[in-house]
Amino acid sequence: MFNKIFNSPEYFIEGWYWALPSHHLKKGQVKPVTLMGRDLAIFRGQDSSVTAVDAYCPHMGAHLAEGKVEGNALRCFFHNWKFDVDGTCIEVPCMGEALPVKINTWQTAEKYGMIWVWTGKTAPPERLPLPFVPELEHEECDSVLAKRFIKNCHPNVVMVNAIDAHHFNTVHNFPVKIVFEKNEIQNAITFSNITRGGENSLFLKLIRPFYKKAVTYNMCYWYGSTGVVTVGPDFLHFHIMFTLRLLEGGKTEGQTILITKKRAGILGWIFNRIILALTNAVGNYFAKGDTKIFQTIKFDLKTPTKADNSIMQFIHHAEKQKPRVWSTWEKSI
Repeated sequence: MFNKIFNSPEYFIEGWYWALPSHHLKKGQVKPVTLMGRDLAIFRGQDSSVTAVDAYCPHMGAHLAEGKVEGNALRCFFHNWKFDVDGTCIEVPCMGEALPVKINTWQTAEKYGMIWVWTGKTAPPERLPLPFVPELEHEECDSVLAKRFIKNCHPNVVMVNAIDAHHFNTVHNFPVKIVFEKNEIQNAITFSNITRGGENSLFLKLIRPFYKKAVTYNMCYWYGSTGVVTVGPDFLHFHIMFTLRLLEGGKTEGQTILITKKRAGILGWIFNRIILALTNAVGNYFAKGDTKIFQTIKFDLKTPTKADNSIMQFIHHAEKQKPRVWSTWEKSI
């Protein structure tokens, strides 16, 4: 089975990728970030806006993260060339004027306490939004950043674990058969659980009254790199986002984000802290069981079974997306 994008260290899907937590970049600060093999300098201007530019000055290649923010522009430390938010050179002190040079800039956005960067050369159209929780699409959200992690395998391998139906029985000892139904839209694919069996399980008999049909367990994948898990009884759903990026050598760096609907007032704030703490506990429970395998696995699905149908669907979805080349971010031929 040949895959150009899935599980490949050479390519990634064009999309939104997390860069750094918002609270790590205050007004007037600039930070170095290496994202999908490309070096960036990301700065926050005095108007609080965030700009991402290619890291190296077009004069002599000094790293612009060594420079300083002036207003909403960035000045290089080495020879004091100054660039605006469009990447245009607006001042060269030794010449007393600007030069007609420009550095690449990349679209940024902030959501869920995180700064995100769009890896396409042009701004994304409205149909390609930042990742979100489908159930909370029209809600104002409260969120906290949880565990940040490194895995010794490709992000795609980490992603498909959540829709690996059979491993819920072998690793997590679930007494039911999990079957997924998929729904696909551009750059996003969702899987909804249909639980079967478990009639003899005391645990399921106890929790069944809290569910209308099946145990709620839904997955939504964005750009092949960010997954949103929704799990819980009908009266209270927990939402966990795990957003991943590719590291050199085909490894994974990920950030877990806990999300809930924003509730009004101090009591709403306190209630949300409790919900987010419970969400963290749920996420840790599932992650703990799978951590070991991610350090040693050499993923190669040569013999797919019927139980692997959802994984195959995700692979086919990924292969239909726009590939970008690792480090250069150029379009793949």
